[in-house]
Amino acid sequence: MSSSPNIPARSAIGVDIGGTGIKGGIVDLTTGKLIGDRFRIDTPKPATPEAVAEVVAKIVAELNKREDAPESDTPVGVTFPAIIHRGVARSASNVDKTWIGTDVDALFTKQLGRPVLVMNDADAAGLAEVHFGAGKDVDGTVLVITLGTGIGSALIHDGVLVPNLELGHLEIDSAVAESRASASARQREELSWDEYAVRLQRFFSHVEFLFSPTLFIIGGGISKRADDYLPKLSIETPITVAKSKNNAGIVGAALQSAVS
Repeated sequence: MSSSPNIPARSAIGVDIGGTGIKGGIVDLTTGKLIGDRFRIDTPKPATPEAVAEVVAKIVAELNKREDAPESDTPVGVTFPAIIHRGVARSASNVDKTWIGTDVDALFTKQLGRPVLVMNDADAAGLAEVHFGAGKDVDGTVLVITLGTGIGSALIHDGVLVPNLELGHLEIDSAVAESRASASARQREELSWDEYAVRLQRFFSHVEFLFSPTLFIIGGGISKRADDYLPKLSIETPITVAKSKNNAGIVGAALQSAVS
């Protein structure tokens, strides 16, 4: 059974790095809600480590000005769309390839002048949902799937995160899943919701067969349009929308920074 972590701080800053935008917010760690509005800046192009670090610093500086900001030396949680192993990026599917091998923790810590803890973006969304959202107190295996520039995934079993699960890179019908079923693929190919649902059906049926989850939770920007495609899917596993919706990454990153 999942349970809330022991959180010493009242609030923390979380930053969510995506393929198109970088957004941050101040999170109430007792409720998982954002305190005030989130702040967003477009992801720089090219999204090199140095360029992204500068944007993250601008976002944190803006949030630090707010009345409800935590102390300026408290750790910041940051999500990144890649495999993160002990703070180092091991992949770069939707960002500049120069990220591979970069110590992201060290880079951001130096840029911000305060401790920074980096984690995979889908893992952050998963943490947010099992502690504060649709996966709270759900036994067994919860799979959080984020549909955005790619397909992110997080597996949480009885409240414990299994990090860096890259289900978007499964090969289905001789193609990488996220190249056909991500939100960006729908836009790129101008798919109708019916056409998109066919691709999602293929993906979720395959993942359901592999993992036999208790619950699927859908996150990412396209979760706002869930009524356009979820009713068209036919799977045995219950499927619902992330309660944090597109703020799940921010919330999960802030939570990780406070308990690590």
